[in-house]
Amino acid sequence: MGFRAYVLRRVADTIVSLYIVLTLNFLLFRMLPGDPVRKLFRDPRITPEEMNRLAAMFGLDQPLGTQYWLYLANLLRGNLGLSFTYKRPVLEILGERLLATVLLMMLANVLAIVLGVLIGLWAARRRGGAVDLAGLTVSLVLWSVPTFWLSMIVIVLFAGRLPISGMVTPGATFPAYWAYLADVARHLVLPAGTLTLVLLGQYSLIMRNSLLGVLTEDYILTARAKGFNEDQVIRRYALPNAMLPLVTVIAVNLGFSVAGALQAEIVFTWPGVGRLIYQAVLNRDYPLLQGSFLVIAAAVIVANLLADILYAYLDPRVKY
Repeated sequence: MGFRAYVLRRVADTIVSLYIVLTLNFLLFRMLPGDPVRKLFRDPRITPEEMNRLAAMFGLDQPLGTQYWLYLANLLRGNLGLSFTYKRPVLEILGERLLATVLLMMLANVLAIVLGVLIGLWAARRRGGAVDLAGLTVSLVLWSVPTFWLSMIVIVLFAGRLPISGMVTPGATFPAYWAYLADVARHLVLPAGTLTLVLLGQYSLIMRNSLLGVLTEDYILTARAKGFNEDQVIRRYALPNAMLPLVTVIAVNLGFSVAGALQAEIVFTWPGVGRLIYQAVLNRDYPLLQGSFLVIAAAVIVANLLADILYAYLDPRVKY
């Protein structure tokens, strides 16, 4: 199978996966307990006739099959529905929150990838020594620590010195755009730093273990026999192959970045998609939940597609 045929096959698989996901996305939230209209309008003075009219306004009085086809037709037009809570288009609400989430998650992921690869590389080159033991211990602890707990510890340690909530200072006026960016950067330090620590352990452990496996291969022994020093062997031969398992993990994590980090966003009251989903669950906001999870699932599936294509490019054996 050539590279082009491999890519076309993966694209076809991705389209099928997206269709299955959007179907499950529709059914999942219809299985949740509770009446969304009654949850949204709790006024005891509302009559049954008014409740029925509200249900008809949101299309909830239609049979499940009719709701499904309307759901598909609206998706093809780029319409993700109207939020029960905000009375606004779901796509518009997600667009506002997505920027904050992408800013937070991309910064945390980039820092975690760079630091994780460096720590994993450093630990693998000193296998069995004090550096390796320290790196393993720190990585395992960071990987296992709950995000919400670490977030609260960070708040306790840095409260009063750095902003601990929100994305900008409430009520602040900024004389210039750079002052606004500086305020956002200060608010970004604690949540981004917390998420960097949480992701760091995963990247460093995978990098270390992958590099140790590659260093036992025959072609590494051949490179050493040719007279290359250890830095050249790792940089030119070991590191490119050791990065392959990390590609998949990075792709999946970047795909999930659009979902935000729900726990960190709630603790730091960061106005991202993760906090939005939490609020939508509490309010039984089906359109907002459907739209959010559809965007997240699509991002993860597309990220996996890109990882598969990159894998085939880096390792020709994958295509066959």
